Amino acid sequence: GGLWRQSRAVSFAAGWAGWVVFQVALLDMDLCGPSIPKMMGLEGEQVHQSGSGWSPVYVEENLGVMSVGFLLSSPDDAVIWRGPKKNGLIKQFLRDVDWGEIDYLIVDTPPGTSDEHLSLVQYLSAAHIDGAVIITTPQEVSLQDVRKEINFCHKVKLPIIGVVENMSGFVCPKCKNESQIFPPTTGGAEKMCQNLNVSLLGKVPLDPQIGKSCDKGQSFLSEAPESPATSSYRNIIQRIQEYCDQHHFQEEKII
Repeated sequence: GGLWRQSRAVSFAAGWAGWVVFQVALLDMDLCGPSIPKMMGLEGEQVHQSGSGWSPVYVEENLGVMSVGFLLSSPDDAVIWRGPKKNGLIKQFLRDVDWGEIDYLIVDTPPGTSDEHLSLVQYLSAAHIDGAVIITTPQEVSLQDVRKEINFCHKVKLPIIGVVENMSGFVCPKCKNESQIFPPTTGGAEKMCQNLNVSLLGKVPLDPQIGKSCDKGQSFLSEAPESPATSSYRNIIQRIQEYCDQHHFQEEKII
């Protein structure tokens, strides 16, 4: 998935306890597999239209969400669209959703380098995107795809904030031994980042509670505040914020 800037920067952290509260927009651009409504606990919600455009669905007062999932009659409905129809909806989401005054726009994109990614880069080119956060798992079959995504970012001149290695080891809650569920046979994300000269933002270990929280539409950070994965998430969030703040500062100096 990718992170894109509107107004100031990008952050996963908005609204969580102990953090400064920002107005955040979360745009689910995985048109064929919209999972954000389920993960945010918003399944079954619908989009309402007003004179100022589509109104997002709110998780909290400061967190609004828009997804094609809100436009489907059932979560099991398949979205079978060709490129032009996808591009039309992406443009509509970016142009016609009444987010109000927001600090951050987070866009969750599908894997790959297809219509959704090209359209987003094109339509948001004037917004000076902070950059993309690229997610991988440690095994080579995943890294192969991620190298293509990094190459895509370079070709379209999209800055890369960094790479996150997900499912990076598993610590047994009983015996505390660590296992490599997805062995990093070629060195994992760390080696890839060194070779390609991009930042490794952090590694998120496997925690079954993450999947449970997503299925229940609950905040994992609230449900498992002591988990090593929570600590990893917070460190990654801080690094993303620091990058975006620096990017914004540099833009102000240029202006």
